[in-house]
Amino acid sequence: MPFLQFKGKTAVESYHHSVPHHTLEFEGKLSVLGKGEKPGLAGNLIIEGDNLLALKSLLPTHAGRIKCIYIDPPYNTGNEGWVYNDNLTQPQFKEWIGQTVGKEGEDATRHDKWCCMMYPRLQLLKQFLRDDGVIFVSIDDNEVQHLRLIMDEIYGAENLLAMFVWKSRENPDSRNQSGVSIDHEYVLTYGRTEAATLLGKEKDLSKYKNPDNDPNGPWMSDNLTGLASAQERPNLHYPIVDPNTGRKYLPPPNRGWSKSKEVMSDLIKKGQIIFPAKPNSRPRLKHFLKDLLSMRTGFSSVLLKPYTTDGTRELMEIFGEKVFAFPKPSEFIKTLIQQVATTDDIILDSFAGSGPTGQAVLKLNRGDGGRRNFILIQLPYETKEQEEDKFKICEKITAERVRRVIQGYTYKNQNGKKEKVDGLGGSFAFARVGNPLFGEYRDFGQKLPAYEELAKYIFYTETSRDFDHKAMNEKTGKIGEHNGTSYYLLYTPNGQEDRQLDLPWLETLQKTDKNRNVVVYCEKIHVHRDDLAKYEQETKRTVRPMVVPFNLK
Repeated sequence: MPFLQFKGKTAVESYHHSVPHHTLEFEGKLSVLGKGEKPGLAGNLIIEGDNLLALKSLLPTHAGRIKCIYIDPPYNTGNEGWVYNDNLTQPQFKEWIGQTVGKEGEDATRHDKWCCMMYPRLQLLKQFLRDDGVIFVSIDDNEVQHLRLIMDEIYGAENLLAMFVWKSRENPDSRNQSGVSIDHEYVLTYGRTEAATLLGKEKDLSKYKNPDNDPNGPWMSDNLTGLASAQERPNLHYPIVDPNTGRKYLPPPNRGWSKSKEVMSDLIKKGQIIFPAKPNSRPRLKHFLKDLLSMRTGFSSVLLKPYTTDGTRELMEIFGEKVFAFPKPSEFIKTLIQQVATTDDIILDSFAGSGPTGQAVLKLNRGDGGRRNFILIQLPYETKEQEEDKFKICEKITAERVRRVIQGYTYKNQNGKKEKVDGLGGSFAFARVGNPLFGEYRDFGQKLPAYEELAKYIFYTETSRDFDHKAMNEKTGKIGEHNGTSYYLLYTPNGQEDRQLDLPWLETLQKTDKNRNVVVYCEKIHVHRDDLAKYEQETKRTVRPMVVPFNLK
């Protein structure tokens, strides 16, 4: 299999391993939650921050759990103004960091930068997919050839499910000097393993009827001819005789029958061949509904409506003005998600843009009563201009769009009259990528994380719930509880002493903690496994000791 080489590849091939773990800081005021609901990782989630850092932060709780990933990364057209900002230390990357990626002919490394940006992200995204999970990647002609080779390398060429062609443009474009209107984009689609498939499309069963009350049930009239010529398949070129009239029927000159003479004779005896009343017509097959091997057919590799203009129109209705360039229509993403995600699955979009994936998931749930969850990740700023204006698109556009779709909104129609759109319902937690907690290989480094930071990380990786610092007691070590389990952290961030798990500490639990299940993260374990087993038997408790930093997820 051919591999793609690009400047910086040797550095980014393993870069996703060295990306430090960061905490996620929840923002209750920017979240949309039900009564009594607290922000957490268990439901719908919108994260503001670099998607490489956000994905690494989600790995402990969501690796291997995602059924469907849809991403719409920069197409690298030269007009997007996207900035390369991955913090790699090699000299070649220092030249790129913070620089807007230029147009063809102006920036000799524009394709290298794009490949270096995408490679580690695609590596991380693969770790999130279930074995039967599927990733969709929207792209156009600028990078499709590079993306295909990268995806083949990371996901395996054998796991390519489709390279969809989407007719994205509704009207022809006359601006191209070549005289060609580029009306399409692509959606590269890969499975995590060979277990991944698309659901296909429901067959149209309206043609199946039973006008003659056939005891075999509904049927439809089907063609009996095939493509084989007499030279290719002489055994398929023979006369069919109507047993009632004696009339003979021959296949067309360049086509044969679709059944062998023996099979055709059997079908005639069973009454499954429909002989025509007119002599110039040909026999047809009674195809019974009960004989269908599947109620679904293949999903077309050509995607038509909706168009990019529909996405723009949709977003303008929600906001009343143009706030984002070339947003994908939510119906388009909904069509893709429907091919993979059933009612309880998780959908991830790490290039969330204006948030159409969130709207698509909410639409699906409203339509079939499903409980799908979305995770949207979006940079606060995609361009230098947005950063200079301090316009955070994740907060102001991505989250705001989903908020309005949940709660409902009004817009002015073409006649200038206001129309109300009912909310789809739902909720989401809003979070921002916080500070790094520790490096790769569980190395805390010289500056040890604060007690509360480590407690927060442990609690949400164990429970997928937001951390309540009021429930934390650094003196006793208890950092919270969930579903009948108490969580403890025995840790001192001064680098001078170690807090240990021992029998005297365990004996205090009898007086202070009613939960029967206990998880203890500690710096040292000073209790023998035999003594721990005896303690568990006598107290009817279960204790799971974990050493920091080595046993951190």
